[in-house]
Amino acid sequence: MAMAGRLWRVCNLLMAAFFGLAAAVQVVYLVPAALTLLVSINPSITGNGVWRSLCDLHSAGCIVGTVALACSLFAYAQGNILHEEEGRELFGLVIIAVWMRLCRCSAKNPLAGFRLTAAVVVALFPFVSWLYIYVNKEMRESWPTHCKTVI
Repeated sequence: MAMAGRLWRVCNLLMAAFFGLAAAVQVVYLVPAALTLLVSINPSITGNGVWRSLCDLHSAGCIVGTVALACSLFAYAQGNILHEEEGRELFGLVIIAVWMRLCRCSAKNPLAGFRLTAAVVVALFPFVSWLYIYVNKEMRESWPTHCKTVI
């Protein structure tokens, strides 16, 4: 179990780094960056009422944003949704909502098995995606200038 606990902390540290980097361009990532950093330092913080309230409020906002962006994409997308600004924002909100849910569930039961595997996959997904996009020049060609200069 000690190994699972360390892996959970490392996943939270990776996600805190991702959310922190993403917060430089989208403020919505600032709250999950702070909450996730706290979990990486002290996993039992997820049982704290203030932490849980902030997590719930931010998750609810992300879910509302996800629905709004999905409706917009459904109505106006013209091709690959990753080429649309709203598509990239949608995936970011989904990552936040999923990660906050994993963190919140860890208060009752330490992560192990399937949930720990899901945490590792979700923690690696943003970095693997960034690497794929960085390598795939064809995908970046249709992006607006501000997206091309961030990478």
